[in-house]
Amino acid sequence: EEACFSSTSKIVNLAKQTNTRLHIAHISTKKELDLLENVSLEQKLITAETCPQYLYFNCNDYESLGARIKCNPAIKTPSDQNALLDAISDGRIDTVATDHAPHLLSEKEGDCLKAVSGMPMIQFSLLAMLQLTRTTNLTIENVVEKMCHNPAVLFSIKNRGFIQKGYIADLVLIDPNKKTEVAESSILSKCKWSPFEGRVFDFSVTHTFVNGNLVFENGKIHNQFIGKKIEFNR
Repeated sequence: EEACFSSTSKIVNLAKQTNTRLHIAHISTKKELDLLENVSLEQKLITAETCPQYLYFNCNDYESLGARIKCNPAIKTPSDQNALLDAISDGRIDTVATDHAPHLLSEKEGDCLKAVSGMPMIQFSLLAMLQLTRTTNLTIENVVEKMCHNPAVLFSIKNRGFIQKGYIADLVLIDPNKKTEVAESSILSKCKWSPFEGRVFDFSVTHTFVNGNLVFENGKIHNQFIGKKIEFNR
């Protein structure tokens, strides 16, 4: 906590002194939130991001998951976790990113000094965030805003991030009545493990469209499509 607050406080002070635009990644403590404002995104020069792992897990999970949830900065206390959830709701935190790091499970072995930092998060990040709407004060609107709308606005991404006429169709279809059990057999990442293994989410991803193309359909990947450069309104 001390290291997180010290580094974030230093860079925030520098940004204020120089009237410079700043985006802070991976907020993980309650104390850091005191450095942020809950005004509208358009009014901010200083914005902040956190990740699903800081919202979903806390330090009590180290007992069962150990180094599997080791990341930088570290996952903190239940008090920090609850404060981060509140900051998502009230606007102090602007975006949620995955910090996806698909290390092999063999690289995650050992104690806190030996095991590498980071975990695979992309595949189940949306389901984890949606699950929090069932168990915390987060809403589905919060999830859409922090993971879709705000990143597009913040980084001036052209024609993405919203379901809107003339925008590129990057869409995920969710079944809110179909559960997803996270098991090794359902993991698509080549590292073949997840910190969510054994957990059951109340939601399921049925379809994913990228650039208007159906690339995922009920567990099947359609890989004949290629990516497309992101354009910016700058």
